[in-house]
Amino acid sequence: MERMSRVDRSILRMAVYEILFCEDIPPKVSLNEAIDLGKLYGSENSGAFINGILDALYLDKLAKNP
Repeated sequence: MERMSRVDRSILRMAVYEILFCEDIPPKVSLNEAIDLGKLYGSENSGAFINGILDALYLDKLAKNP
């Protein structure tokens, strides 16, 4: 975690909260917004990095709650 940039960590923290606890926000919207924020404010690889982590979280959530 300490090797991750503060920007990426903050974006992930916000998106994970939205995906897990905000029922009124579709998970795909949270995922896309986080990726866009990563591309805008993070490094050149932030969008792909955030996408990989949040996509795995989303698929795990779908598997537990079909």
